[in-house]
Amino acid sequence: MREWKGIMRKESSIYTGIIIAALMALVLSVSVAAPLVFRSFYYAHIEALDLPRQSGYTAEEIRDAYDEMMDFCMKGEPFGTGVLKWSESGKDHFADCAVLFRLDFQVLWASALILVLCLIIYRAYPLRPLRFLGRGPLFWAGGLEAVGFLVVAGLAALDFDRAFVIFHHLFFPGKDNWIFDPWEDEIILVLPEVFFRNCAILIVGLMFALCAVLIGIDFALSLHQHRHE
Repeated sequence: MREWKGIMRKESSIYTGIIIAALMALVLSVSVAAPLVFRSFYYAHIEALDLPRQSGYTAEEIRDAYDEMMDFCMKGEPFGTGVLKWSESGKDHFADCAVLFRLDFQVLWASALILVLCLIIYRAYPLRPLRFLGRGPLFWAGGLEAVGFLVVAGLAALDFDRAFVIFHHLFFPGKDNWIFDPWEDEIILVLPEVFFRNCAILIVGLMFALCAVLIGIDFALSLHQHRHE
């Protein structure tokens, strides 16, 4: 162990566990936030999926409807879907979505804050993360999350329709207002299932990329440490 102001740093399993949990939460929340924040991801689907022809609305009307709905979910603005019709049941579902979206951002900021505090503790106290099997918390956070979601993504890929239904039953228990009637909630006409599938692909892809970055940083730090020993 290297010295810290004349004192040997002590490895802490609790400290390590907190770092790993915070890193995993940050990777997940950042990945989920990506399609919510970058609306251009949805905009790219409007022409690609020929939504104007399928819905009977112009690309601008579709974009306005999506923006108004997302502003309700993300910013708490009055609900609406532009010129598209909507029902109270549909509004209630998006209110439930808003709760999940805000929870994701709360997890994002909380996990980021915890990691900053862990860094402050590292600099202020003679602690360091425990290296299990020669690898640090960056490696284990990236590795565990990647393996876990590889299993989930693999199962979802086998039957996305079933995974879609299971997801809604898990996150909206006891409710069926996520099953839209296109005659009452026309927003569903411009939110096809393929868009949600692509959102899932984006989230999982970004998550694996961030996990790879964590693992890569761990190996780089280990190599740097060995060179200076």
